[in-house]
Amino acid sequence: MNGTIRVGNLFGIPFYVAPSWFLVLGLVTWSYTSGLAMQFPAWGSLLPLLLGLTTALLLFASVLAHELGHSFVAMRQGIEVKSITLFLFGGLASLEKESKTPSEAFWVAIAGPLVSLLLFGLLTTINATVPLLAPFAAVVGTLAYVNLALALFNLIPGLPLDGGNILKALVWKITGNSEKGVVFASRAGQFIGWLAIASGLIPLVLFGSFGNFWNLILGWFLLQNATRTAQSATLQSTLKKIKVADVVNFDSPIVSAELSLREFADESILGHGKWERFLVTDLEGQLVGTMTLDALRVVPTSRWAETQVRELMQPIEASAMIQSEQSLLEAVKILEQQQRSALPVIGENGVLVGLLEKAAVLRWLQKRVQAPAY
Repeated sequence: MNGTIRVGNLFGIPFYVAPSWFLVLGLVTWSYTSGLAMQFPAWGSLLPLLLGLTTALLLFASVLAHELGHSFVAMRQGIEVKSITLFLFGGLASLEKESKTPSEAFWVAIAGPLVSLLLFGLLTTINATVPLLAPFAAVVGTLAYVNLALALFNLIPGLPLDGGNILKALVWKITGNSEKGVVFASRAGQFIGWLAIASGLIPLVLFGSFGNFWNLILGWFLLQNATRTAQSATLQSTLKKIKVADVVNFDSPIVSAELSLREFADESILGHGKWERFLVTDLEGQLVGTMTLDALRVVPTSRWAETQVRELMQPIEASAMIQSEQSLLEAVKILEQQQRSALPVIGENGVLVGLLEKAAVLRWLQKRVQAPAY
């Protein structure tokens, strides 16, 4: 997954870390080790290092708990969590699909900050009521305020942060349009990204100092991701308006189940030379199965004239088809979810219309992007 390293599974969810995670782990460990070594010089060097590493790992455990909060609520809604990844700026729970309603989307978004706030309250209570040695009390206090900061930062109202997803759900609830919610929250995220970048650049322009380097990095991260999300929402809105029938390939590899294998071989080679897989229809034009050229090898050529295609064709599931009046967005989702390169398209009367290829969808999108605006 884009260079990430799989660590294992958590509650059935694949867990990954990005290479940037190790950089932050090292920086955080070094920072806390240095601080502890200065506060407690009698400890030597090994104990501060171990405690610093433990603190760093617990910080990331807090981020992981935050993402698990999102994941558990999503799973209760029947949404598969594909993975959880820790990286430079925190964590990311990758969900199979969006929530069905704005209220469900709201609860998925708010779950992470609520977990962080709960951990802040729990750790603060432990620090206040349990007698701990000063170094351990400092670690617990640090973890508490890191969770508070994690919750408050993520509540900033702009995508890709949790606050942006909350804002998206609210706009979705008001307008009844999920795409409008995404676009609005993405624009807010872009604005916040520009503010963060400006806060890092202004000191450089006015005072000749580089300013806050992390603000620049964080602002760029927010800006890039918010822009990508806005583009994705715009694309989805466009795909939703286009019907499958507008992109279907009518010159598709369709053969009759009544053909003999000899006729099928002649037609597949002479009429559809580029295809290896064919859609099989009955006399009414209904899709009844699929046939491949490899299937011809099962029957000796001496029997091709007396054997029909229907005897070798494979059945096709209803989930592997799409109606011509459905949106192109629905088709793209099915292609991605089922990892298919094409879908048979069925008309209103149940007759096979043709084949929708993923490559044809990509070509159609490229033409839309390149078309001049008048």
